[in-house]
Amino acid sequence: MKAVKGKFFFGGVHVKDRKFLAKDAPLEELPAPPEVRIAMTQSYGRPAVPCVKAGDSVKKGSLIARADGTISSDVFASVSGEVTDVSELETECGCKDTFVTIRSDGRGEEQFMPPLKDPSPEEIIKRVRDAGIVGLGGAGFPSAVKMQPRSEVDTLIINGAECEPYLTRDYRLMLERTDDIVRGARYIAGALGAADVMIGIERNKPDCIAAFEKYDDVKVVALRKVYPMGGEKQLIYSATGRKVKLGQLPADEGVIVNNVATCLAVCEAVELGKPACEAVLTVSGRSIARPANVKVPVGTPLSYIIEQCGGEAEAPKKAVLGGPMTGVAIKSYDLYVKKTTSGLLLLSEKEAAAEEPTACLNCGLCADNCPMHLMPMNTAFYSSAGDIDNAVKLGGTMYCIECGVCEYVCPAKRPLIQAIRNTKAAVRAKNREGGK
Repeated sequence: MKAVKGKFFFGGVHVKDRKFLAKDAPLEELPAPPEVRIAMTQSYGRPAVPCVKAGDSVKKGSLIARADGTISSDVFASVSGEVTDVSELETECGCKDTFVTIRSDGRGEEQFMPPLKDPSPEEIIKRVRDAGIVGLGGAGFPSAVKMQPRSEVDTLIINGAECEPYLTRDYRLMLERTDDIVRGARYIAGALGAADVMIGIERNKPDCIAAFEKYDDVKVVALRKVYPMGGEKQLIYSATGRKVKLGQLPADEGVIVNNVATCLAVCEAVELGKPACEAVLTVSGRSIARPANVKVPVGTPLSYIIEQCGGEAEAPKKAVLGGPMTGVAIKSYDLYVKKTTSGLLLLSEKEAAAEEPTACLNCGLCADNCPMHLMPMNTAFYSSAGDIDNAVKLGGTMYCIECGVCEYVCPAKRPLIQAIRNTKAAVRAKNREGGK
């Protein structure tokens, strides 16, 4: 189906995408590391509860932790071997999480579910839940919950924008796993009862657009290259013209959005019985010797990935887990891949912003460019004064998608995203206290 032009949305910025570093590197599956450490928090919501102990033998795909409630996800062994430890470790955010450590036996034995033949909508949703699949383009919301919306849905949008600089994981998946992505989208659409399937791809990826134009049941939308085009509400408007208001869910406007990697995971869960135990990510930046797009077991040490990609080309100024706009700067490589890990960036002195913040200039650029029409400077001002209520009320903090545009355009280099995340954390803590 011939691509159509996407609509223009307010806000956003044009950033240097730096995708040339890794875009031509085909997907490669790295050898399994000698040991993996798998976090129990692998999705939005509550961490899973371990159901294994030290000394247990597991296979790739064995259940090692059960979801704790609806907004949680099962966790699976990503290698075969022996569980050697279940204990708390520090995460990339500096907080503690429970990890299951597995020493690989090198055999690669698998324990997958039986494939589904001509599955019903109910069987598809159950398989997605049983496979522990979560959204792989953002916060990792459990996909089975997303596939059971309260409102009727008529349109499924596949998110192939990949507007985050440096990252080319989705680009390679769209080129190399096109048909699997489409089949996964068909399963999701069938479970939702959605008649229309669309895919949004930025116009700087003409080869991906051409690959999906071959399908008569998929409408391709060629999107303007602007960040954050991959934001859910921005993509929905650009692809359909529908506006998801503040406080609304996409399903309230009859739309569900799934990332291309999520569609692929659904296809593999249905057709192969494969649970979510691997991650595909981009390794890039001027400080890595060999930029690459790699598939690794969940729980793979970052240090092992860097070693497999030739090590550091030079000492990085900053290392980032995820993309440069929405990712987290890390202080050590002693961290481990999660289901949702999309990138590992080693940024050189010239690539990394390292200026010291100064006082707010009251220029308003953060508000002028915010794609959600919020007031980030108000969040930063009131939260620094400890006035969380006014930070939320006057900044619109809880509607922020944390795209990083405000911080990117700020001439004073204010840590606006940090202020927003701290404010959200304070609100969640306050709500938990109130619920006791």
